[in-house]
Amino acid sequence: MSVLVLIELNNGNISANSRAAVTAALKLSGTVDALVLTDNPNNSNTVAKISGINKVKFVADDSFEHVSSEVASSIIANQMGGYNYLVSGSSTFSKNIVPRVGAILDVQPISDVCEIKSNNTFVRPLYAGNIMATVESLDSVILLTVRSTSFDHAEDGGSASIEEISAEIPQSDSSFISIQESQSERPDLTTAERIISGGRGLGSKENFAIIEQLADKLGAAVGASRAAVDAGFISNDYQVGQTGKVVAPKIYMAVGISGAIQHLAGMKDSQVIVAINNDPDAPMCRMADLVWQGDLFEAVDEMLQS
Repeated sequence: MSVLVLIELNNGNISANSRAAVTAALKLSGTVDALVLTDNPNNSNTVAKISGINKVKFVADDSFEHVSSEVASSIIANQMGGYNYLVSGSSTFSKNIVPRVGAILDVQPISDVCEIKSNNTFVRPLYAGNIMATVESLDSVILLTVRSTSFDHAEDGGSASIEEISAEIPQSDSSFISIQESQSERPDLTTAERIISGGRGLGSKENFAIIEQLADKLGAAVGASRAAVDAGFISNDYQVGQTGKVVAPKIYMAVGISGAIQHLAGMKDSQVIVAINNDPDAPMCRMADLVWQGDLFEAVDEMLQS
């Protein structure tokens, strides 16, 4: 059994999703190789330092700074000969690519894997995380995306060999135009140890500023419910939930969030959940480890003044 891990790079840095994918891959096989599509060959040296990787294969091309899903899926499918698994972290990157690889290889990908029970049996969530389904694959090649919150992130300390792959770059009907990213000095939402999230209970975009103030005071990342995002309080980059980002910090503080199923699915694996809400029967309060019942503005102001 051999595994190929698809590595996602962000400005030359290995994503947390990919480090989790390496850990998951090592549960399937002792032979784990990594595939990197990059515009900078030196990025392969960074990947080679991840513990547990046997070999780093890389394809370098100037156009790969923002590689299209059509090009990436074709190259990856051509590299799957001799491999029993393709593993990638669950992210926008993999969601664009892995299903296309599955179509080329005529196999069914298994997404958002949270647990590996055996070489062909996996646990993944259904119905916004309300049901955990155990699924078995009979495919000769198994494609997996794994949730980064469910697996440890592989650390550096390895010294894998590096091999450059000569691959024909297929033509693509799509091309990269631009990318717009939110810039913040706060911790990244998906990897932060502390997250302060605000909901519709804050009432307005102006009031949402107190969440940012509290996050800065506590050195936390800022999150939001979909209701807050839809109301225009903050951009959807900060949305936590089934259709947003899945997080699992050490502390998750939910301010003015009632707790829709979709939101709970994105943060239920947090180690400690604190809810600030005036309704003790709200779903978020029933899930929380600590509940501060009362006016959220008074509660936040008290924390800011302490």
